[in-house]
Amino acid sequence: MAKGRSLKSTNIIVLLLCLVAFSTVFAPLPSPLSNSLKPHNHHHHQQVVNARKFEIADDMFWKDGEPFRIIGGDLHYFRTLPEYWEDRLTRAKALGLNAIQTYVPWNLHEPKEGQLDFNAIADIVSFLELCQKLDLLVMLRAGPYICAEWDLGGFPAWLLTKKPAIRLRSSDPAYLSLVDKWWGVLLPKIAPLLYHKGGPIIMVQIENEFGSYGVDKDYLHHLVNLARSHLGDDLILYTTDGGTRDTLTKGTINGDAVFSAVDFSTGEDPWPIFNLQKEFNTPGKSPPLSAEFYTGWLTHWGENIAKTDATSTASALEKILSRNGSAVLYMAHGGTNFGFYNGANGAQESDYLADLTSYDYDAPISESGDVDGAKFKALRRVIAKYSAASLPPVPKNNEKTGYGRIQLEKSSSLFDILDTNVHIKAIESLNPISMEAAGQMFGFLLYTSEYVANGKGSTLSIPKVHDRAQVYVTCLSKNKKERPQYVATINRWSNKPVNLPNTECASTSKLLILVENMGRLNYGQLLFDSKGILSPVYLDGKPLLKWKMLPIPLSNLNEPKKINPIFDKPYSSFIRASTRKTPKSSLRVDLKEPGFYTGDFVVDKVTDTYMSFNGWGKGVAFVNDFNIGRFWPSFGPQCNLYVPAPVLRRGKNVLVILELESPERELMVNSVNQSDFTCGSKHTRVRQL
Repeated sequence: MAKGRSLKSTNIIVLLLCLVAFSTVFAPLPSPLSNSLKPHNHHHHQQVVNARKFEIADDMFWKDGEPFRIIGGDLHYFRTLPEYWEDRLTRAKALGLNAIQTYVPWNLHEPKEGQLDFNAIADIVSFLELCQKLDLLVMLRAGPYICAEWDLGGFPAWLLTKKPAIRLRSSDPAYLSLVDKWWGVLLPKIAPLLYHKGGPIIMVQIENEFGSYGVDKDYLHHLVNLARSHLGDDLILYTTDGGTRDTLTKGTINGDAVFSAVDFSTGEDPWPIFNLQKEFNTPGKSPPLSAEFYTGWLTHWGENIAKTDATSTASALEKILSRNGSAVLYMAHGGTNFGFYNGANGAQESDYLADLTSYDYDAPISESGDVDGAKFKALRRVIAKYSAASLPPVPKNNEKTGYGRIQLEKSSSLFDILDTNVHIKAIESLNPISMEAAGQMFGFLLYTSEYVANGKGSTLSIPKVHDRAQVYVTCLSKNKKERPQYVATINRWSNKPVNLPNTECASTSKLLILVENMGRLNYGQLLFDSKGILSPVYLDGKPLLKWKMLPIPLSNLNEPKKINPIFDKPYSSFIRASTRKTPKSSLRVDLKEPGFYTGDFVVDKVTDTYMSFNGWGKGVAFVNDFNIGRFWPSFGPQCNLYVPAPVLRRGKNVLVILELESPERELMVNSVNQSDFTCGSKHTRVRQL
């Protein structure tokens, strides 16, 4: 417990004690304090402060007239199920945090233009109200760009369909018009929750690390004016940029209208960077704040899981707090990239790297909410030394259960469903079109065309495909239906021509290309990241024309439950298997073709669990219609997908997976009680961007 704060005047002490007696609440910065952090002589801080107010003066934060240190942490409402919001916030409080920082992903709230969603996991108002209930302040990162290792940096994919193409993150009038509409919905919703109006929001961030992207002061000023028009002038607006002169020059806004915060690598000496930060704030308006103090790091598929040392992380935090600096842990709790919302990184086409389903981030509070790790304990010890009050007790870890082996059976071939389902309408075009143009914003799109085999085999090339294309060929015959034959996979990061086999078809051959959107880039200059086949397709050097595109409507995060034409057949064929068997010839599992596999498992007591996909290839999994994310254990490092208890129910539960390649030999998935990041080939690279 920190020592009590001393004041210069006995009269002031008496006055404050009287105020406490009348239940006036203050949040003082804890001891030890330097002289510069004692209440200053400005008259409005010597007087009794009745109104709620959060402000900056004398290079300090002030809350209701008292010095205040932010010890916060990022915790994203969209990466944790709403049923667990209070649980995770309680654990953040037990860590010693007094503030929560969260992004707002535009694409979650407006997945289709004009279709707004603030329900379930998108119910940001309920999340903010929970923060207030737990006496946690909020720093809201409203975007419109957020990065966050989230698909397209939080931008909705339909922005990519606008003609002429808009320039994201710029003063392009067409882009700004859409931002105006979005913030015109979002900001009035959160305005009643501003601190001076009785809510928890003390600061709202403008854009995100813009200095690492470009130079467009008109754009930043537009966002500031837009925010002020909805939120007023009694709120701190802030920017966050890397702690270098170049990024701060590009990303900050001159004057005291916007506070400039910094971020930097954990372990760097923070104080030279905080001194640099002062140059980009009005004198007296630069409290030292690391708005992203990295507790861990992100991991891409194909890398070793990122880990950082608990002791050195805690030591780096103490270097900030011991001299009265403020910090926001990124992340306090990472959570999960459910559905298809994971992001990706890449400075060029061949450098594409998709993020894992897990966003554990090696944060002090694990993906499943565990708080018994070395990093949680080390950071909590440091935070306790500089907190205004004793910390709450640490909750126990939530129970996790391994429900055992789940026997699956192949319920449908993806190609068979697309051939027979009348609800799925093909889009025809002379040349391939993007997934966005086809209305398929996430997941998969099947491209088909026809060609006449030359009797010798042909060479297929697709100069630009985002992100992963599985190529199949088959013969077209009215009398006999042949299974598609797998040829090869063309990857965005290793795009090479492939040789098509000589099919010796009596008539024409059919080419099928299943393209997966593995997650849009969320960072860097290639942000405008359309998906699908984005160039002509060449057969022996000549463009192949006349294409059909078939959307594959798999459910994404927070989509309302509805009859899904893709799931209709897998579920019905599984549930009614005893009366409506599918011919075994169409359910072969030895072919390297995409198919649905379905099984059920019984839950007596509902707890968290993990689905282990060891032995499976690559795909997407659904538990009780909820998209728990992508699996790729053959590439690694993530073996198991987290299944929170709210997804499950007592009694029978159904697991459906779309396996893109080759299933596990026994068609078995195991429900286990722990995470596992040891799958795939061992790569030593752990990238920092």
